Amino acid sequence: MAFEGLTTRLQNVFGKLRGKGKLSEDDVNEAMREVRLALLEADVNFKVVKDFIAKVKEKAVGAEVQKSFTPGMVVVDIVHKELIELMGGTQAKLAKSNKPPTVVLMAGLQGAGKTTLTAKLAKLLQSQNHKPLLVAGDIYRPAAIKQLEVLAGQIGVPVFSLGDKVSPVEIAKQGVQHAKEQGNDYVLIDTAGRLQIDEALMEEIKQIHAAVKPDEVLLVVDAMTGQEAVNVAKSFHEQLELTGVVLTKLDGDTRGGAALSVKAVTGCPIKFASMGEKIDQLEPFHPDRMASRILGMGDMLSLIEKAQSNIDAEKAKELERKMRNAEFTFEDFLEQMEQVRKLGPLDQLLDMLPGMNKLKNMPNFKIDEKQIARTEAIVKSMTKAEKQKPEIINYSRRKRIAAGSGTSLAEVNKLIRQFEEMKKMMKQFSGMMGPKGPKGGLKGLKNMLGGKNMRFPF
Repeated sequence: MAFEGLTTRLQNVFGKLRGKGKLSEDDVNEAMREVRLALLEADVNFKVVKDFIAKVKEKAVGAEVQKSFTPGMVVVDIVHKELIELMGGTQAKLAKSNKPPTVVLMAGLQGAGKTTLTAKLAKLLQSQNHKPLLVAGDIYRPAAIKQLEVLAGQIGVPVFSLGDKVSPVEIAKQGVQHAKEQGNDYVLIDTAGRLQIDEALMEEIKQIHAAVKPDEVLLVVDAMTGQEAVNVAKSFHEQLELTGVVLTKLDGDTRGGAALSVKAVTGCPIKFASMGEKIDQLEPFHPDRMASRILGMGDMLSLIEKAQSNIDAEKAKELERKMRNAEFTFEDFLEQMEQVRKLGPLDQLLDMLPGMNKLKNMPNFKIDEKQIARTEAIVKSMTKAEKQKPEIINYSRRKRIAAGSGTSLAEVNKLIRQFEEMKKMMKQFSGMMGPKGPKGGLKGLKNMLGGKNMRFPF
């Protein structure tokens, strides 16, 4: 996961600071030395690290920190704020032209994932009630046009193409005109991947820029290339006047150096980050939320937004009622698992919860997506009656369910036992929230959390 190593290192540093009643200048210097090392190991640009440490140190040895009752927390807050500034301060939104369509020119190196990213951006715009048009301007890479058409077909977005015999400049011009005629409010022009040293192709994209006068010029860079991603962005910006950067494969970069360096080095804001391979895994880049994730504080706002856009509110309401009344069945459990899976990979969701980084680093903690799939298979192998009334599942039924799901009898027994434990926990939680008053509620919570044998069935 992005920033995994950096988050662990920073949490260790700040854990030491929080334990101190007062901070001397030596304490701050020692902490900043460790922060500097952590940032450099995360592949953050050296000059960026130097400037960042200087700013934090200047504020951390100030009078406000010395007088504070919690100086360690104040230093964490300073680092948090400086990280936000480092990544751009505020969210840089996609431009919107006063006179539609808004033209977005996509640029990038070969292999950065630009064509896929173009389709992802179209999907995101579509979810915001826009009508995007994709323009197939990569005539050089074999099957590039076909790839764009296949991706667009998956999300129901139109593609404008003139094949690979017409110049990309002409394709872009006609694509924008077509969007005006068809009432599309965004035009995303996919262009060929090019090297910044390839003068002919760089000249071509400049001509496309001159012909369509884009409102946005987005550079797609692979976050996993670390410092090289920042160097590429700097080079493209000097020749093309970028308006923003999009980071792909940020979920695969455990260091995260590109995200922390690109704004400071190029002056270009990061507008989006791709957090997975699926076509809906593109997020607007929020510097404040990313800074919270880096410091292990979680990102509840993004998690809530994901839930709001993916989870059916009425179903959630009905599920809550069933939980309160202890009517929760295996059918409800299966539906709930499907809803959660819509939000994305579990390890990414856990990263959005405050403090989960520490839990993930515990020796026995493991997220097993295969186990979730086995659990689903077991439940799907049950009859409707068995899902609604697990108590009727006797030995012969359990053997049949195991055979039907490709699992063992022991796994089926374990799931049914854990499901019953979970129902008991829900009942306790419902009682805790009931009319017993604060003392009863606290006791209920204590009992619920104190159950050492409590396990979730996945």
